[in-house]
Amino acid sequence: MKKQTILLTGITGFLGSNLAFKLVECGYNVIGIKRKTSQLTRIENILKLISLYNIEDVNFTNIFKDNPEISTVIHTATTYGRNNESPIEIFESNTSFPLMILDAASNAGVRKFINTDTILDKYLNLYSLSKNHLFEWGKFYSMNNKIAFVNMKLEHFYGPNDEEIKFTSNIIKNCILNTPEINLTPGLQLRDFIYIDDVVDAYLIVIEKLHDFQYWFTEFEVGSGIPISIKYFVDTVHKYTNSKSKLKYGAIPYREGEVMYSKANITELCKLGWNVKFDLESGLKKTLKINYK
Repeated sequence: MKKQTILLTGITGFLGSNLAFKLVECGYNVIGIKRKTSQLTRIENILKLISLYNIEDVNFTNIFKDNPEISTVIHTATTYGRNNESPIEIFESNTSFPLMILDAASNAGVRKFINTDTILDKYLNLYSLSKNHLFEWGKFYSMNNKIAFVNMKLEHFYGPNDEEIKFTSNIIKNCILNTPEINLTPGLQLRDFIYIDDVVDAYLIVIEKLHDFQYWFTEFEVGSGIPISIKYFVDTVHKYTNSKSKLKYGAIPYREGEVMYSKANITELCKLGWNVKFDLESGLKKTLKINYK
């Protein structure tokens, strides 16, 4: 059976690039959307196997007219607000842009839209608020425009070649560089860390099982299902990197509205046949081996 054609946003990002490689490997046709300024380093080995559109150069409606075979949209592009983006910039990236894709897909008769969401409270920051806005639009479209909207609520995923500005990557980098002191909160927050390969597998099984879904709107929580403390995560990285950095727990206060407990309910994903293959230790060892040989 001929594999589907999938439109993928955020294809040059950490999640999007890993997903693109796996989709190509599994025989899917991949069309990616990126910015003109996006670095292609993460996807350079599959450039000849995929098609790319620049956001700045294209009317989204035309993407579907040019490629009527598109059956599914996967939205992974995001702006976290870590580079001093304005509220408008964050809204345009996380709400307005994917909404235009969703609307164009719906009008073109595409029946499946897989959204990448966050587990964070919607009022924690501008990032989580803008993601929640798209979530609400997605539910509306699924009810009124008959496009299946699948919401993937991701916990804290990590792996090789992730953005260094992210907490997990920043800790790994500083431990490897033996930064003299690493200032941290007390580290008692419980988080659900999940390795990137397990996240990608979750998307793949959802794509494969979409035809079995009974409702226009479906949501999955994506994590390991095992919460661990920030302190345990940092201590484990510190140990595996043989770091000489001094870990200063308590040097930074908890941020206002800090989430102290986060755990994915992976029951529904497991019912599809998905399972976690990497625990924290094996995921970190693979990350360190690939990133820092």
